[in-house]
Amino acid sequence: MTEPTPLPLRLPPPTGGRVDLLVIAGEHSGDEHAARMVAGLLAREPGLAVAALGGPRLAAAGAQLLRDLTLSSAIGPGEVLRKLSFFRALIAETVRWIGEHRPRAVCFVDSSTLNLRIAKALFGRGYSAKAGGPTKTLYYISPQIWASRAGRRFAMARHLDGLAAIFPFEPGVYADTGLPVEFVGHPFAAADYQPPVRYDPAGPVLLLPGSRTASVARIFPILLAAYRAWGGDRGAVVLYPSEGIRAVLERFPLPAQVVLRRTGGPDGPFAAAAVLTTSGTMSMHCALAGIPGAVTYRADPLFYLLGRLLVKVKYIGIANLLLGEAMYPEYIQGEATPAALAAELRACISDPARRERTLAQAVRLRALLGRSEGESAADWIWRQVCR
Repeated sequence: MTEPTPLPLRLPPPTGGRVDLLVIAGEHSGDEHAARMVAGLLAREPGLAVAALGGPRLAAAGAQLLRDLTLSSAIGPGEVLRKLSFFRALIAETVRWIGEHRPRAVCFVDSSTLNLRIAKALFGRGYSAKAGGPTKTLYYISPQIWASRAGRRFAMARHLDGLAAIFPFEPGVYADTGLPVEFVGHPFAAADYQPPVRYDPAGPVLLLPGSRTASVARIFPILLAAYRAWGGDRGAVVLYPSEGIRAVLERFPLPAQVVLRRTGGPDGPFAAAAVLTTSGTMSMHCALAGIPGAVTYRADPLFYLLGRLLVKVKYIGIANLLLGEAMYPEYIQGEATPAALAAELRACISDPARRERTLAQAVRLRALLGRSEGESAADWIWRQVCR
């Protein structure tokens, strides 16, 4: 993995000397979602000047990439603590850049640990519209305040001008704050979306250890051991989002029938008969594709204990939360054993009832996440920036 640039950190000026919209997306999934939004915005308004702190997909969508945040990736609480000086410098420089170049709007995408701090700093410096400044502060893809630290919503209402939600229940979560929140549909449910995976009952097994370095190092050995314990007659594909994560995967001896493939590469979408996955973005791709499987999660013990105090939901998998049932059985911390996960693989591949139930749940999930009326994310950001 590429390390953060040594301090001091300095962002380049906007191309052409002006910027209409700055997008800040700290992780691979945010880069992907933000890129679709920006591509739609620029198709509608080609003359807009868009800059980004994000990744290669935002650059490909037409944004000027000021810095690739996906190289340091995984902007969660643990990562921020380990690289505190870098993230302090990043926040300070981003706020300085916004104050100097005065975009019409900043759109934060997911990555709440980073983005909510920037929003607060912009308010404190008087740069944001909420503080009387020239720049609207917007948010796309809400932090999971419905799972933990719900009180954050009131600070968000003080610092933000609007939020676009991707889950249909989220506007109601903010109903007592005065923050304008609109459901714009989940990007994976869009009609033109090309998923990275698909269901094939004759396909291989998918092993998805995630996109955060420390988590991958904890989870991947368990997934490999589960695959070996299953003892089936088909191979496995391990999908990874970046070369940094591939480097972590290559630390572990791989059986000959296990291959590594980069997500979004020319070989996709990847067919699979079953999946063992972490609880992140890829689990939603697999659920919508109707691939039967199980969710597993192992965190640093201290952060897990702290998380148990904060998180107040029944499931960690978002598909399970939306459906109100365990589409993907969850194996957390000590329950995530090779034997338990191997048993899940056997059921996913050998039990017709399990496969049929998963496919029916996928249909329900797509219906929940689709946008039956109202604006898309691109429509929403166009209205916020151009009106």
